[in-house]
Parts: sequence; structure tokens; C-alpha cells
Amino acid sequence: MSAEPSTTAQSADPADESTAKAIWIVATLCGGGLVASLMQTLIIPIQPELPRLLGTSSSNASWVITATLLAAAVAMPVAGRLGDMFGKRRVILISAVLLVVGSLVCALGSGLVPMVIGRAVQGLAMGFIPLGISLMREVTPPRLTSMSVAAMSATLGVGGAIGLPLSAWVAQQWNWHALFWMSAILAAIVTALVAIVVPRVDDAVGGHFDAVGALLLAVGLVAALIAISKGNDWGWGEPATLVLLVGGVVVLIGFGVYELRHSDPLVDLRTTARPAVLLTNLAAIAIGFGMMAQSIVIPQLLELPEATGYGMGQSLLAAGLWMAPGGLMMLVFAPISGGMINRFGAKPTLALGATVLGIGYLAALLLMNAPWQLLVASVIGSAGVGIGYAAMPTLIMDATPLSEAGAAVGLNGLMRSIGTTTAAAVMTMVLTSSTIDLGGHTLPAESTFHLCFLIGAVAAFVGAAITLFIPVAKKRSAQAVPATATDDDAIAVG
Repeated sequence: MSAEPSTTAQSADPADESTAKAIWIVATLCGGGLVASLMQTLIIPIQPELPRLLGTSSSNASWVITATLLAAAVAMPVAGRLGDMFGKRRVILISAVLLVVGSLVCALGSGLVPMVIGRAVQGLAMGFIPLGISLMREVTPPRLTSMSVAAMSATLGVGGAIGLPLSAWVAQQWNWHALFWMSAILAAIVTALVAIVVPRVDDAVGGHFDAVGALLLAVGLVAALIAISKGNDWGWGEPATLVLLVGGVVVLIGFGVYELRHSDPLVDLRTTARPAVLLTNLAAIAIGFGMMAQSIVIPQLLELPEATGYGMGQSLLAAGLWMAPGGLMMLVFAPISGGMINRFGAKPTLALGATVLGIGYLAALLLMNAPWQLLVASVIGSAGVGIGYAAMPTLIMDATPLSEAGAAVGLNGLMRSIGTTTAAAVMTMVLTSSTIDLGGHTLPAESTFHLCFLIGAVAAFVGAAITLFIPVAKKRSAQAVPATATDDDAIAVG
């Protein structure tokens, strides 16, 4: 008499299948986020050589970095709105393709113009990250959403941190074109995985694209951010700087007036003005400032000659390796932050993250005598970034209708970019405010590093203080699927 197979043995647990599908989706989106954010630091190892490699001046060569920054700032809110209108997966896939195209343009080009164009196209691909974050609650079971959002948010910092030593190694082993061939291959893999793994979700809400609003936003942002990023080189009192800065602000004000009168705006400013969203975005500026400050100051301190008495004499590759554990710490704290959000809420989690970041800067003030000491300070600060970056999009999505999630998270990403851009300008200004002469070279004085760490700490603690005033919004994650849906329904392919 043969025994009949048990029902349990014949079929897998639906919850296990749901979790497995979600993990593959989250891993794919996070991988894409890592590759997109890696592009931000890809060029840094060869930055001093760019004028020679491209046959141009140092001032012109700096546009290779600035172009990516400007394109990314514009892309995040615009891609978010397009994702809401036409479906997030579709625009994510387009962003991945843009990353491939931009990388190939840079890999095949050899002059300044193709390099700037390719880097700008790479910057446009940064819309991948906010869209991936906003898609998480639609393609993951509710029990995994917070951790998934945390992991995707962490890619903003992790990709940049690991990109520095990775790109330095590639540039040393081969040549600068190899950097972009590497990014093209990685982007192509991401594109294929998104097409295969990420499910189609019926989340397109339709509407008309606000082309005038997008143009006003692009012009205003580009003008203001150019003035901020180039102010130290051109001079803050120079007419070009003032015209761009004032003109950019005026255009952005005009953008706000236009959006308030538009029936189908690019950015719903009334939603953005809600206290929960507004204060989270202000905190994003402060915390973004804090994150970028350590990324600029600590590598410079590591690379300064030992003859200064306070420099560490590290090579670019060695400095990148000392900074890499900080990036990995952001990744480690992503699931921890997700658990904290589930248990305590996003608001206290964000406040804690900003506080830990501030403590990291205070530690750096006391730990400036050896590379390992700066590593410790970097790890502390990066842990705070990992905690805080995970909580911000959760606060935004909890206070925003599902139909506007992409645009809202994209705008939050823009606020972080404004913080990082401002930090770069402020840190550069501080580091050049007091200098020493060493062998005919002008180098930042030790006091400027102390001041930079102090400013970073103040920015982080300001972010923590702002967070305390954020009203707790009703949680919206359940809106991703109908109330009667199962976990498996949350990741069903439409």
C-alpha cells in the first residue's frame, strides 16, 4: 500500500514564495541604486588629470563633475512625476538605459564636449533611486517594506563611498576609459535585471506632463546650483555668480507661483507644504549637508602630506579604502534602521540618525592623529547617515498620497542634493580661508579642518532638532495594495 504524498510536501508555503520574490526585487532595485550613485564619485580619482586628458583648462574640466550634479538635481523630481504618471517601473527602466548610454558616450569619447554630455546623461539616471524607493511599498509585502526602503535609501551613500576606491583601482590598473566601460557593463546588467525581475505594477495615474513647470524648475535649479558650486572659483561677489544665484532664485519663485496655479503641476506644492513633508525636506537639506561634509573633509585630511604635521600622507586609493568601511556601515544599518522604523516609527529613527551623524563629527574633532582614528569617526557618522536616510522617504510616503509618491520622494532627493551641493561649497570655502605654504604648495591649515567638523556637527544637530517638530502622519504603506490583499498580492505581476 503506497503512501500518498503530503499536501505540505507538494506545495511551497505561499508566504515563503512571496518573501523570495520580494528579496529578488529589492536586491535588483538596490543594485541599480548602487550603480547609479557610484557614478557620482566615478571621476574623482582622475579629476586632477582631467585637464591634460581632455586637452582643456582646469576650469572647463570641472564641468565634467558639475554636469552630473546638475542633471541629477533636475532628474529626481521630474523622473518622480513621470513615474507617477506612466508607471514607476517603466521610468526606472528608462533611467537604467540612460545610465548605459551616458557611460558609453564617455567611454567612446575623448574630448571635453562628449565627456560633459555623457556625464550629464549619467546624472539623469539618478531618477532611478527615488523611483525605486517609492516603488518598494508596491512590490514588497508590508512586513518587508520599511527594511526595503531603508536598503534602497542607503544606496545613495553606499555607492558613493565604495565608488572612490573601486574607481581609483580601475584607473590605476587600466586607463580612464576603463572606468566608463565598467559603468556601462554594470548599467547594462542592471537594465536586464530590472526588465526581468521587477514586476509590472498598475500604478500609472495618467495626467498631463507639466513641461513649462519642468523647464522653470530646470532653469532655476541649474542657475542656482552653478552659482553655489562655482562661487569659490569665480568669486562670490563676481557679477556672473550673483546673476546666476539671484536669477535662479527668482525663477524658482516663479516656478512656485506657476505650480500653485496649474491644475496638473509637476510638483504639488500644497502637498509639499504639509508640515510633515516640509519639515522632512528641511531636515534632508541639513542631513545631506552633514553627509557630504565628511566625504569632502576626511579624504583631504588623509591625503595631505605628513610634513604638515597633521596630514596622513595617504594615496588616493588608500584614502578611498579608509573611507570604504563607512559606506559599508550605511549598508549594515539599513536593515537595523528598517527594524527601528517598524518598532519606533520613522520620526525618532530620523532624529537618532541625525544625532549619531553629529556625534561622528564631534568624534572627528578628537580623532585626527591617525588614519584609523578618522576611520572610526567616519564609521560613526556613516551609521547616522544610514539610519537617517532610511527614515526620510518613509516619512514622506506616509504623508503623501500613493499617486504622488514618486514626485514627493524625488523632491526629497533633490533636497538632499541641495544639502550636499551647499556642503561642498561651504567646506571648500572654509578649507581655503586659512592656508599654509609647504614647498610652494598652498594647503589648508589645521584649524580649517576643526572648523569643518564643527560645522558638520551643527548641521547634523540642526537636522535632528527639525525632526522633532515633524508631526506624525497616518501610515500609508497599506495603500500599496487593497485591504484584503495578501502578501503575495503585493508583488504579483500585473
